[in-house]
Amino acid sequence: MDLGLNGKVALVTASSHGLGKATALALAKEGATVVICSRQKNEIERTAKEIHKKTGSTVLALAADVSKLPDIRKIVAVAKRKFGTIHILVNNAGGPPTGSILSLPEDEWKKGIDLTLMSVVRLCREVLPLMIGQHWGRVITITSITAKQPINDLLISSTLRPGILGLSKVLSNLYAQYNITVNTICPGNTLTKRQEELMKSRSAQKKMTMKEYMTETVKDIPAGRMGRPEEIGDVIAFLASEKASYINGVNLLVDGGLARGIH
Repeated sequence: MDLGLNGKVALVTASSHGLGKATALALAKEGATVVICSRQKNEIERTAKEIHKKTGSTVLALAADVSKLPDIRKIVAVAKRKFGTIHILVNNAGGPPTGSILSLPEDEWKKGIDLTLMSVVRLCREVLPLMIGQHWGRVITITSITAKQPINDLLISSTLRPGILGLSKVLSNLYAQYNITVNTICPGNTLTKRQEELMKSRSAQKKMTMKEYMTETVKDIPAGRMGRPEEIGDVIAFLASEKASYINGVNLLVDGGLARGIH
């Protein structure tokens, strides 16, 4: 299926590995020019070379921390200077630490707000004027199942990510008139570096091996397995496409059926 992304310019943040990398690869496979960023210069440049080798698409790697407004302004300015515009924005960032209301200090909450919530606000604020001007755009934010189903030890994430759903819904209402869609993806347990870190922490607390913990975790997933990053990337590529032009304001769970509510 031709998704109509050839010639589009996509910005995918936090994309040196995991869901961001899988998303950048999926978009590049469809012919999009991809701008990727990460705090680690060597890692993001290595990822860019890998994606270009696999797809032949143009990939620009930039070092940036999306919790910092100057870095966000820099990557958007460079993308605009190099390619003229941005058609597709994929908001992505590493998750906040685990903990409880009593254990998480004030600075972790502040860091979480800048990384998880304000990065989305700031990126949208920088990119939306470009999309309005060209009368075409796709804004897709990678959140988490915690946006729909809070998880006790992911307190900061469970507090902030539902706010992203509210933000995205408002933006979808306001900017649809400019042929811009705004959607969110809520992944469940997916085999990423972040998931490995969570499993390591949780298995240690339960005095289990990581293998034992994973076996227990998978029992709760109707699909009987964890997700693969490329399964998230492929969904995002579709939402970014012309084929999904009438999908707007949606908060899409990609979790193998893990969330129990009717959403």
